[in-house]
Amino acid sequence: MSGSNQRPAAERPSAGRLTVGSREAVGLVATREIQVRIRSKAFLVTLFITALAAIALPLIPHLIDSKSGPVRIAVPVSDSSLSAALQGTATELGQKITISTVPDHGTGVSQVGSGKVDVLAEPGADGQVQATVNKSLGDSTRQLFQVVGQQQALGQQFTQLGATPAQAEHALAAASGAQVQVTTLKVKNTDPQQGQHISIAIAAGLLMYMSLMLVGQIVAQGVVEEKSSRVVELLLATIRPWQLLFGKVLGTGLLGLLQMAVPALLGVGVGIATGALNISLSDSVGAVAWALLWYVVGFAIYAMVFAALGATVSRQEDVQGLTFPAIAPLIAAWVIGISVVPSNPGSSLVTWLSLLPPFAPVLMPMRIAMGVAPVWQILLALVLALAFAFLLLRFAARIYRNSVLRSGSRVPLREALKAA
Repeated sequence: MSGSNQRPAAERPSAGRLTVGSREAVGLVATREIQVRIRSKAFLVTLFITALAAIALPLIPHLIDSKSGPVRIAVPVSDSSLSAALQGTATELGQKITISTVPDHGTGVSQVGSGKVDVLAEPGADGQVQATVNKSLGDSTRQLFQVVGQQQALGQQFTQLGATPAQAEHALAAASGAQVQVTTLKVKNTDPQQGQHISIAIAAGLLMYMSLMLVGQIVAQGVVEEKSSRVVELLLATIRPWQLLFGKVLGTGLLGLLQMAVPALLGVGVGIATGALNISLSDSVGAVAWALLWYVVGFAIYAMVFAALGATVSRQEDVQGLTFPAIAPLIAAWVIGISVVPSNPGSSLVTWLSLLPPFAPVLMPMRIAMGVAPVWQILLALVLALAFAFLLLRFAARIYRNSVLRSGSRVPLREALKAA
């Protein structure tokens, strides 16, 4: 008789099966899965590469910025005192700048627009420095202008009020509040941290996409490996099919969570340390926490499908072609996310798709990182995704139970879905 006609586990006699509690059985399988996978070269290499990429993402722009050429600043010829203050302060701060003079405001704006200079600096109200830039003002240049602005404000206060202690204290208070007034010629958005939100959104979506794809494939390949080596027959002599399925998914999922958490935390830490990430710590940690939560939900959706489909084949080379239709929504979500979310985070298409369970694990973390996802949409997407995962679990368990002990040719899904 062909191996493909072997009766599934649910139809085989249970005589001789050892009694093991469900929680203990699932825990044993999950522990075994973690111990086997965490020592594999593939897992360690992947973790190292993703961690290195997460560190490099904020570190490389910081290094490039530190080695870039001097900032080109134009100052009106009538404001020689501002030129001297900028040059002296830049030297004290260790910043590289070049200062050129322009006859008037209009000429300076023209030079900024043509790219001849990076910024036009002019005295503003209350000692503040008025900066005109093409797109955005760099953090180091902003710091320079703030220090000079404080000095200018202090000088104005002493000139107007004198140098008595009380007046000096008032002057210092005014100086500490000096800010840089920035005028942008090419306004793309009103949020000065929009670029960082976009970077976090892309990183969250990419990590989610890669982790679900990689770990999902590991689940499917692990099922096929145990099936082809007959290990599964030994395991099912002691525990039930659903316990084996759930334990494998739980163990692999915990490893995947580690693979998500390490790069995410390293990336945020390096970004804050280098100054490349200057959004609030709560926003950064919040984006990471939401990404990890959505990874758990996404893994619950996709891992069950991968494991169930892996149980229907007996050869590793059949896994990729069989699971492609299942990961199509994941691929579509990433393509839509990377092409639409950065430029149009409020897109109605992205909004609706982020509520649907197959797309939500990738799109919703991106929308959260961009700050455009209301709480009610996040909660609704979570409820729908969890309900969908529970529904998939029932079908996945049935497919796994009816297929995992059948070797030979692929088990058709229609037959695998039949009630035992």
